[in-house]
Amino acid sequence: MLADSEQSIKAVDLAIVNQDALDKAYLFYYEGEAAAETQKFIEAYVKAKARTTGAYRYYDAAVNVNGSDSASLVYCEDQAKGYDMYLKPKKVDKTTVTKNSYVLYNTQLHKNDKGVWVIEKLISQRGSAKCQP
Repeated sequence: MLADSEQSIKAVDLAIVNQDALDKAYLFYYEGEAAAETQKFIEAYVKAKARTTGAYRYYDAAVNVNGSDSASLVYCEDQAKGYDMYLKPKKVDKTTVTKNSYVLYNTQLHKNDKGVWVIEKLISQRGSAKCQP
């Protein structure tokens, strides 16, 4: 499940790089409510003609498996060294590090008929005390 979740994050990054809010890679890992919310997230980057750059760190993953095909994954993201990069003109928006640079994610997943863990619900909390250094 952790490997599929890692690939789902990379797939969203790829959709942003490709500037494609309907990129097939992320749609392989997201369904329902999570797919709709992720599409909106990617569309914001497409509209702004931007992508991400820098380093993002993920940590404190906690998995709770509920049977053979249902699970939750909670983890933190450190965005302190990650930035938005506008494509035209090419400019990196280096923001200062604040408590909001740390995000808590809570995902609900299920195993699909191909044996892939897909995200069906995703909640994020920017500035979460749990993720602060």
